[in-house]
Amino acid sequence: MGTTQLESVPEPKYWHLKTVIGEALDSEFQVGEVLPNERELAARFGVARATLRQALEQLELEGRLQRRRGVGTTVAPPRVGVDVSTARHRWPGVGEDSWQAVDCATAPPPAAVLRLLEDVADRPVYAVRRLRSTQDQALAAEQLYVPAASVPGLVTSESLTGPALARGVLRELERLPLEGQDRAVELGSARADDARELDRLPGAPVLVVTTRYLSGGRTAAVSVATYRADACRLTFGDVGDLRIAS
Repeated sequence: MGTTQLESVPEPKYWHLKTVIGEALDSEFQVGEVLPNERELAARFGVARATLRQALEQLELEGRLQRRRGVGTTVAPPRVGVDVSTARHRWPGVGEDSWQAVDCATAPPPAAVLRLLEDVADRPVYAVRRLRSTQDQALAAEQLYVPAASVPGLVTSESLTGPALARGVLRELERLPLEGQDRAVELGSARADDARELDRLPGAPVLVVTTRYLSGGRTAAVSVATYRADACRLTFGDVGDLRIAS
């Protein structure tokens, strides 16, 4: 490959470099192909490695690149469309739900979730862990917080743990009349546990979808789902495909 020098431009150098590298991805690389190392790329484009990293991070955020442990930086496949519409109006785990329950335990919710749950201080809350995958690729990890008061009919025992307990909590939620859902989407950074399960590096860009499920005039459960920003685009039912970007 020859050397490509950047011309003087009014926009930040890393932003212009991002465009140049994006054009190279379209013309010179295939999906899944590993990019040259940072030293080689910096030399090719005549930039400092710090500038190069900024451009690569932006391309990763836009879903053009993926950084994988033990592999390096690869060209990403097209993003997978994930429907997060509230139009279907149903409890998690019902119908065509593509999540897999992997664990469940009683745990204190984070402060932000505690505020949404209302009146559960010092009361047990079940934390259901679920994963969402497609074609053997992990797309999202969810922590579903369900106050014990929302599932009073749940029968627990020492033998009912992990995925079995998670499924029990979900079944009991279905017994409640679902009155509504509130949902919010924001850009975030992958925490260590999410990064591990999603095969990302800690701090990688993610889309965080927080859903509040309402029943009996109160919050019956809160879901915090972390989606890979490099692999997913979130869609909202009848409004069509809406790409979430920074």
